[in-house]
Amino acid sequence: MTIEKITIGEDLEICRILNGMWQVAGGHGQIDKELAIADMIEYHKSGFTTWDLADIYGPAESLIGEFQEKIDKTQSQALTKFVPNPGPMSNSIVTYHIEQSLKKMKTECIDLLQFHWWDYNDSSYLDALNHLSKLQKDGKIKHLGLTNFDTKRVKIMIENDFQIVSNQVQYSILDQRPEKIMTPFFAKHGIKILTYGTLLGGFFSEKYLGLDEPHRGELTTSSLQKYKNMIDVWGGWNLFQELLCALDQISKKHGCSIANVATRFVLDRPQVTGVIIGARLGINNHRNDNSKVFDIKLDNDDISMINAITEKSNDLFEIIGDCGDEYR
Repeated sequence: MTIEKITIGEDLEICRILNGMWQVAGGHGQIDKELAIADMIEYHKSGFTTWDLADIYGPAESLIGEFQEKIDKTQSQALTKFVPNPGPMSNSIVTYHIEQSLKKMKTECIDLLQFHWWDYNDSSYLDALNHLSKLQKDGKIKHLGLTNFDTKRVKIMIENDFQIVSNQVQYSILDQRPEKIMTPFFAKHGIKILTYGTLLGGFFSEKYLGLDEPHRGELTTSSLQKYKNMIDVWGGWNLFQELLCALDQISKKHGCSIANVATRFVLDRPQVTGVIIGARLGINNHRNDNSKVFDIKLDNDDISMINAITEKSNDLFEIIGDCGDEYR
């Protein structure tokens, strides 16, 4: 089995399936630290060496710090986020937060710092980027990326000469909003896309094939609650079942899972560097299944079958707006 790797920002090689750590932040079950770190080591041994985390994901940065002490740190990549509350962004405030992340992660340099900003009415995000750029020059940050910024704001950053290598956004067979205006702009400026929500928190799986529409009480994780709302806006449960049936046919043809097809579809989209798949550390894992993604090659018939169903859906770009607008 070959794990697909790709280079981002010229010199940072990452695995194209990233291990997402949002699920240690709460809302996905209790995390046992020792079991979590043991599980992280197994991911690493399996070739899944890239981790996506954030300063607001509970103990995620501390877990990375402890985990990387037990392995060859040069063979592991940790991509964290800076998610400040909107307000004045002085050099001391930004530096304090980044120093906290460095301390927890037990490292001198963050591989990729992904910046998120909640309120576009407050343009202090440009001040924050200015200070982050200085920290990058000081060797505290290797590369600067973004999380959930829309194309309009990224354009402003590029016009202000900020060096941005990536933007992390929601992207799936169901939510193809990045293709409207973001992908063409990013292709022009060499910016890559990291995706989350690609498996709809688990809805893209055999488990939900042929199932009656779940009630709120059956949605036991934050992810399931979030992505059930997305399914409703996209076109509803019946159309989603139609899509699952098609993905099931495609998966059987390729001898893989529905999740594999959903992942491969997004990995093959322009500008997509990697797909983040949530890791429920110490609870369960899908390493063996995830590894099958790299052996799949979707053909034109597969894509046509998927497109025939997604064309019946509502236009999420028209309803929600550009990437990240669902948070604002």
